[in-house]
Amino acid sequence: MVMVAGCGGAYYLYQHFNNNLTSVKVDVGSEEERPKAAGDALNILVLGTDSRQGLGREYGDEGSTGHADTTLLFHLAKDRSNATVISIPRDLMVPIPDCQSADGKTRIPGTARDMFNNSLGQSGRDPGCTWKTVEKVTGIRVDHFVEVNFEAVKTLSTAVGGVEVCAAKDIDDKDSHLKMSKGRHVVQGDEALAFVRTRHAVGFGGDLTRIPLQQQFISSMIRKIKSGDTLTSPTKLYKLADAATKALTVDSGIGSVDKLKDLATDISKVDTKNITFATVPVLDDPKDKDRLILKQPDAGQLFSMIANDRSLTDTPAPAAPADTPAAAAPATTAPTATAAPVDPKDVRVTVRNGSGTRGQSGPTVEKLKAKGFAKAAVASDAPAAATTTITHAPGQEAEAAALAAALGLPADAAEADPKADPRGPLLLVLGKDALGATSGPQQPPSEAPKDLQRVQADDTDVCAK
Repeated sequence: MVMVAGCGGAYYLYQHFNNNLTSVKVDVGSEEERPKAAGDALNILVLGTDSRQGLGREYGDEGSTGHADTTLLFHLAKDRSNATVISIPRDLMVPIPDCQSADGKTRIPGTARDMFNNSLGQSGRDPGCTWKTVEKVTGIRVDHFVEVNFEAVKTLSTAVGGVEVCAAKDIDDKDSHLKMSKGRHVVQGDEALAFVRTRHAVGFGGDLTRIPLQQQFISSMIRKIKSGDTLTSPTKLYKLADAATKALTVDSGIGSVDKLKDLATDISKVDTKNITFATVPVLDDPKDKDRLILKQPDAGQLFSMIANDRSLTDTPAPAAPADTPAAAAPATTAPTATAAPVDPKDVRVTVRNGSGTRGQSGPTVEKLKAKGFAKAAVASDAPAAATTTITHAPGQEAEAAALAAALGLPADAAEADPKADPRGPLLLVLGKDALGATSGPQQPPSEAPKDLQRVQADDTDVCAK
């Protein structure tokens, strides 16, 4: 009887939580238009809307349609060792592509330059339009989206028994209704919502000031959910699952309790110290002091790291099995030479074009010279080649590795030719994979931009200033 009752209860809960969920199907364009996926890595778009529908006049703009007020792109590494969460400011000026209305019957024209938060709600745009906008701006493949509103912040913070936050000074914000003394506080419900909405009484008073507060709040909530106090309490777990499934709108790809549970399990594998929150690097828009533009090349550097599954935290690579020879592990990028450092200005390189497209050697030589390979030179075209290769004489391994690293080529692109003159130049043959070779093959960055705003999820000393 106990077993039957238990199974019946589990089925009831499963149906209950499934019925709580709201899932929608969105149009994100054809595969040809979208960035390539990063293997088993996952990118979840989290949309915090400022919809006031059903909330009366308490928060102003009664009944207004929700826009992309708070947007987070949550990147989960393919080996689940780390996660990166980037905040996209709502005032960022971006191109918004053509979109389809929620019912799929109406085309909504895109705009060449618009506020990011208008990618949702404005002119009937749905989360699929924000999804497409993020992919277009960042070059990062999005896998799923999760949408939350004001009520979600209130119910989720209450379900976990409150979230600890910190204020570095007294805060009295009449717009968000937050009145908080200096120090640490546990907030939930309306006070939690007021904390993540406040901006006029902290920092410079804008959206960029509010973002670190939101990152602090979410980091603290993650710590609270992962704590034994929450995970070992059936009552708290039920309240959290009930609140979450009622609060979330998700895409149809994760529109069931089973799929959300699998996603939560993946996220739970990441150590809190390896979850990094950061804000997309931006500058004031020279055309409008109240708007922002991407700060380049910093923003592109951050986007490239995420698109190529590079971590913002130092996480050790998974250990190889004990019976696996070290030499059997394939290298994905050129190794650093263990011999004396190579000075690029002393390395002679001959560049031949085998890409099948004329005029590719010259730009590659210019790129190499910009990287210090002053003795790079153009030679006659080579027969057509599928891949880019480096040929060198025995004893020139360090020079070849340095050249491969400069071009972002894999280690096996360099090959020794026993007949090559050890006093001669390295031979670089551009293949079809050079993609036009106007800038040469690119290696994903391994370090984040300098001065990147960031918050570590395990940092308990972050306070609103």
